Amino acid sequence: MRKLHSKKNIWLLIVLLLLPVVAQAQEAPAPAPQPQASPFTPAQGTTALPTPPPPPIIPFIDLTVRNPATGQEVAFSLQLLLLLTVLSLAPSIIILMTSFLRVSIVLDFIKRALSLQQVPPNQVILGISLFLTIFIMWPTFSNIYDRALRPLAAGDVNVETAYREAEAPLRLFMYSQMRSRPENIRLFMAMRGLDRPDTLADVPTYVLIPAFILSELTVAFKIGILLFIPFIVIDMVVASALMSMGMIMLPPVMISMPFKLMLFILVDGWGLLTDQLVRSFI
Repeated sequence: MRKLHSKKNIWLLIVLLLLPVVAQAQEAPAPAPQPQASPFTPAQGTTALPTPPPPPIIPFIDLTVRNPATGQEVAFSLQLLLLLTVLSLAPSIIILMTSFLRVSIVLDFIKRALSLQQVPPNQVILGISLFLTIFIMWPTFSNIYDRALRPLAAGDVNVETAYREAEAPLRLFMYSQMRSRPENIRLFMAMRGLDRPDTLADVPTYVLIPAFILSELTVAFKIGILLFIPFIVIDMVVASALMSMGMIMLPPVMISMPFKLMLFILVDGWGLLTDQLVRSFI
């Protein structure tokens, strides 16, 4: 019993001696961590890469759907919807309501009349048609810009007025191409059960556009037939010569195509074709 009591006293003494040390260790602040050397930070006395700049901060874009607070927000949403609709229909408007339709069809006819398969490519044909359309339609486009787009951008007119001002030059251009051939206008007016118009203002736009498309198709096919006639004559002459010489297995197109190209180049075919196309819209 005495030995146990003596051991307890020894352990109690050790605990009393260690208590101040533990308390001092808890109160002492933790040592600050030493910064680690970055591979991009130049060390003292050495040459290293400079520290790179911080990455750019990408702004956060928040798209929310909420109810409009005022009537102006509703009007702005409708204007935005109308603008997106016009942009989606812009290719059809350019193709069907301008000179692009006639020019592209005539250029495709001359390509087929020359018996050319891949030269020039379709992309080149469409590019030529586009720039010829810009050249032909430039007065109309300038009129639309001066009467509709510029006042709308300046805030002088509203969207409805700008639409009416932009519609008028296009209507005038389409009607000028059908002034001597109003059959298509009468056709669509009769199909809708409308009265005979006295002036251009009496023809609705939804009647004028399909009438203009049919008129352009008719004129383009007439021009294509006239372009085919001289080249068909060359094909017939070459085919008769090959038949008379007994060269039945030789394709006539292979022999006639160089003669067609020579004739087309000698008469300055591209210049004549472009000149007559542009004059057909005047």
